[in-house]
Amino acid sequence: MKAATKSKSKNKDLVLGLGITGLSVARFLRRNDRDATFIDSRDEPPGINELNDVWPDADVILGKAKLPGDVSRIIVSPGIADNHELLKAARKKKLEVVSDIEIFAREAVAPFVAITGSNGKSTVTTLLYHMCRADGRKVLAGGNLGEPALDLLNEDTPDIYVLELSSFQLQRTQALPAEVAVLLNVSADHLDWHTDEAEYRRSKYRVYREARAAVVNRADDDAVESSKDIKKVISFGLDVPAEGQFGIRQDDGIDYLARGEALLIATTDLAVVGLHNQANALAALAAGELLGLKMPAMLQVLSEFPGLSHRMQFVARKGAVDYINDSKATNVAAAVASINSITGNLVLVAGGDGKGGDFTDLATALEGKLRAAVLIGKDAEKIARAIDTVLPVYFARDMDDAVEQAAAYAESDDTVLLAPACASLDQYENYGARGDAFCAAVEALLR
Repeated sequence: MKAATKSKSKNKDLVLGLGITGLSVARFLRRNDRDATFIDSRDEPPGINELNDVWPDADVILGKAKLPGDVSRIIVSPGIADNHELLKAARKKKLEVVSDIEIFAREAVAPFVAITGSNGKSTVTTLLYHMCRADGRKVLAGGNLGEPALDLLNEDTPDIYVLELSSFQLQRTQALPAEVAVLLNVSADHLDWHTDEAEYRRSKYRVYREARAAVVNRADDDAVESSKDIKKVISFGLDVPAEGQFGIRQDDGIDYLARGEALLIATTDLAVVGLHNQANALAALAAGELLGLKMPAMLQVLSEFPGLSHRMQFVARKGAVDYINDSKATNVAAAVASINSITGNLVLVAGGDGKGGDFTDLATALEGKLRAAVLIGKDAEKIARAIDTVLPVYFARDMDDAVEQAAAYAESDDTVLLAPACASLDQYENYGARGDAFCAAVEALLR
């Protein structure tokens, strides 16, 4: 598909990638009467038909392409790594290469919260969104979760935006003046995209650089150091908090979320489960305080919000065995957090595309609580080598086979936990499809 005429504009954009983000960029540029060329390496990218609806005469190049000579800026979709040939050529020509978030930050009128982390960012983004609503604020949420950031700019201006941001988006964002920056945790991930773990970590800590206020995990010394020049900082952690900070306190044998010495809500009264979700709740409370949200409104949300699908989602109980779907545990650290939140023995269903990750920490987390492991997908053998000193491991053809085997190995009061520690794209369209397959297989056991 080619445009009938080519623009001679000196401000022409190149949009690289026609996925969800690329299409949101197209809508933004069209609304703002910008000129653009669109490139996608795939011969039939999934967004091509929608692009034709948005921009009928768009200048589109599919397949292998060279860098056009008439562009002044490249807007890159998050999934495209920096070693892409067009981006190498762009850097040689000293062209501006940006993310959709960079454009959002330049254009947004209302303040925004930037939330990132290796794990938990979708949960915290959603929690904070509901807390803002409960406090009567007009709020829009999106970014790496739900609606793309640039599409939010086409809606009525809210009081606050809440954005979930990936390391990919952060790495290509030049200025990010967030009202509140939240970094939940950092563990090795996406090493198939970033050049190394150090680059990945730098992309995460950069969320603090231009922020006006910050929420910091006080167990992360690098996060504390990265936020030291920010005037307003609130920390969170699963330890006892100092005055004005958020953490866990115990009273009469009951654990409470606490602010300083003040007990806020018993952990047993949270609608979400697991230690990692207690940390997520504390981070959301800290961000809400920096936004001026009222505590009763925030606590009401914590008592009602059940969590997101595919994130420690209780599926069913059959034969005295619980089945939990945490398909969103797409890296080792997330799977370890899931495992640690389970009391009692478990049968682990794991596997997929490990994205270059190291599975050693799985063995440590599973020690003393693993009944068996059932492995699927591309890196099943690699996981087996990492954990086969813990207890026997088994291999399954697909999710149906995995769940049937897990059910056979589980004993009374065990938990069958889907915590893949891997991405899903070697077998499924996304982690949601993988989680749905797990739920369907569990439901089949109930018949």
